[in-house]
Amino acid sequence: MRLEYERRRAATDEVVYDDYRRRLRFIIGDVADANAVRMAFQNADVVFHAAALKQVPSCEYFPAQAVRTNVLGAETIVQVIAEHELQVSAVIGISTDKACKPVNVMGMTKALQERIFIQGNIDNARTRFVIARYGNVLASRGSVIPLFLDQASRGGPLTITAPDMTRFLMSLDTAVDTIFAALDDAAAGEIYVPDISSARMIDVANAVIDGRPIEVVETGFRPGEKVHEILVSEEEATRSVRRGSYVVIKPMLPELRSGADEPPFGRAEYSSADRVLSASAVRDLLASNGLVAASSA
Repeated sequence: MRLEYERRRAATDEVVYDDYRRRLRFIIGDVADANAVRMAFQNADVVFHAAALKQVPSCEYFPAQAVRTNVLGAETIVQVIAEHELQVSAVIGISTDKACKPVNVMGMTKALQERIFIQGNIDNARTRFVIARYGNVLASRGSVIPLFLDQASRGGPLTITAPDMTRFLMSLDTAVDTIFAALDDAAAGEIYVPDISSARMIDVANAVIDGRPIEVVETGFRPGEKVHEILVSEEEATRSVRRGSYVVIKPMLPELRSGADEPPFGRAEYSSADRVLSASAVRDLLASNGLVAASSA
């Protein structure tokens, strides 16, 4: 990333040195290390917390490391801001649909991360802790679409877990918009959820194949995987409202709930099984994000 912003092809000593003269600065550190966090947060106005172990199978095999980064990292942030009286106005925690009704270690640790940040509002009145929770960002690192593209470039086969599996899909722009909407408009302890659609993984695979003679192989479920993901659970739906193009989950802690009169969410659950795009719409979504060739029709 440092090289990309410097428009350089190779790292040299002066690149690191020059970082300290520029508006954009890179710091190496462990999010669970209080001293490293305190150094990083000096003179910070806003913190976007995206540090995470986010791959489901990896977290299943290394649950203690997932706890260290996803849970203890969040607790470290809350404690450092409170104990050192840092002038951070807002912390936006980046969460995931897997934190809702979690069945895997990654989701469980991210669910705890959400609760730690929400509770942090009670201990620290100077800082507003809010959450942005969303689904899979198209072509993000470690996601399935880069895997499909790589498998297709090698002639296949494309490997899918199960034909009926669905996942929420969104562009990077939508993810960033959600994060800034939470920063701009969320009250302390609120979780911002974008209104997005989902896709069957078989339709994503077929869009990548694009009519080529490439086989699709069903591999079965990996450790910790669900058939469908959920962005708002039945329990959360009872305290959720609509705010513009977002669903806002009010905090469970009554001390943090606002009394504003807003339209209720009005649904029992927000599942990827309910908002499935057609196969042609999936292809159009991938094409609009430059992941497959645009249709000639």
